[in-house]
Amino acid sequence: MAIEKYEDLNLVQLDVLREIGNIGSGNAATALAQLLSRFVDMKVPEVCLLDFQQAMQAMGDPENTVVGILIRLTGDVEGIIMFLLEEPFAKTICTTLMGDHPFSLLELDPSDMSVLNEIGNIMGGSYVNAIANIANMLIDISVPALTVDMLGAIMNVPVVEFSQVGDKVLMIAEQFLMDGVEIHSKMLLIPTVDSLQTLLDKLGVC
Repeated sequence: MAIEKYEDLNLVQLDVLREIGNIGSGNAATALAQLLSRFVDMKVPEVCLLDFQQAMQAMGDPENTVVGILIRLTGDVEGIIMFLLEEPFAKTICTTLMGDHPFSLLELDPSDMSVLNEIGNIMGGSYVNAIANIANMLIDISVPALTVDMLGAIMNVPVVEFSQVGDKVLMIAEQFLMDGVEIHSKMLLIPTVDSLQTLLDKLGVC
């Protein structure tokens, strides 16, 4: 049965997407550990299909200032990945790599922005590689685009761009443990409906 919108996904298909999210999260934790030269553990990520309003509520106050890192997917899968990082996550990454220094999301210097862009690139690549390897597909990612704004404003991007696929989004909430400190990130994975159908066909999931 062809999928016309995210709401058409059945339970088996959702389970497959959740498993891809789990594998991608594991890859991301490994990539972070290598980049930071520290042990990074993680709890089992929460992977769920939510409508945009539910996703917004799950992420917190829409007026919270967050880092949004947008990566576009092209090739066998088209769509976007968006990482949403709150200040504790961003600060931990930047100070670990560049030493302790004054840090504020509202006053990111070029070095901080470069580090966070690289984190987005590495984590995005981890998820894309997981999908590509499992499904034997070729997927390219764009250079990450970083912005700092209120959560509600950043969420307007996927709402506007992908309203035609329905009102659902695959949200992956991750909890990383680094040196005993817990840091959180959230990721939205939104392939186009055609790409989603192709992915599921490749995996033999009807």
